[in-house]
Amino acid sequence: MTIKRIHTGSPFEAKIGYCRAVVAGGFVHVAGTVGQGDDVVAQCRAALEVIGKALAEAGSGFDKAVRVNYYLPDAAEFEPCWPALTEVFGENPPAATMVECNLIDPKYRIEIELTALA
Repeated sequence: MTIKRIHTGSPFEAKIGYCRAVVAGGFVHVAGTVGQGDDVVAQCRAALEVIGKALAEAGSGFDKAVRVNYYLPDAAEFEPCWPALTEVFGENPPAATMVECNLIDPKYRIEIELTALA
């Protein structure tokens, strides 16, 4: 089986020992991704942009997403993200889970992890 690793150049990839995405077994596995921004919606959109670039590099796209996990330190902040999520996934919504939990840094309000078909 061929494995392709996709890196974004984030300094944390080398520090922690991971890559943004791995293409293997017919799937693209995108690591938990946070985004920059002043609020949860801006961070959500920024994270989706990073994920979208990784998917494109893998030869995939949001239309091929089969699973998405959302992690937020405050579940009440999830609903404002819904319009951005429905805009990205459109007519091809994946199976989804939202978990309330701490993130690596309190400045981050959402982390998104996704699996798509390659």
